[in-house]
Amino acid sequence: MAKSPQPAQARKKVVVQWNDGATASGYVALASPGHSDILDLLTDEGEHKSIEMSSVRCIYFVADFAQPHQPARKTFLSRPKMQGLWIRLMFRDGDTLEGVASNDLLDIFDNGIQITPPSLSGNCQRIFIPRSALAGATVLGVVGIFRRQTPRSPAPASAQRELFEKDKT
Repeated sequence: MAKSPQPAQARKKVVVQWNDGATASGYVALASPGHSDILDLLTDEGEHKSIEMSSVRCIYFVADFAQPHQPARKTFLSRPKMQGLWIRLMFRDGDTLEGVASNDLLDIFDNGIQITPPSLSGNCQRIFIPRSALAGATVLGVVGIFRRQTPRSPAPASAQRELFEKDKT
């Protein structure tokens, strides 16, 4: 009997970039980045590689291996429209990258941070940056928060009657 195939969402296409700039493409389990000190990468050739997260600079979640994996822009041209924390990350090598992260404090900076890059039209859909690759981070803004408005008291009925009576004359 044939084995049932894994769901399409079980593994995602990624390009792993090491601190020295070298890259490898393959597939990772959806929940694996950041939840362990070791990243299990299934390469294009079908072999498993165990990668120490301390040696990883970025993990780029991509749509296609044939396209460039890095985002076209590293900063937003204007305030982002998507909901979350607009942040600027500083890498240990001095490079910077902006993105939008989840507005959930439990997700941020446990073992790393996952961001949506500034250019959504490119091949790169998300980026995971291990905490060991970062020198610092700055929150530039909180986007899409709900602001409670003070309730307005309704106009008195007598004021409304006056408006309608003026129209009759």
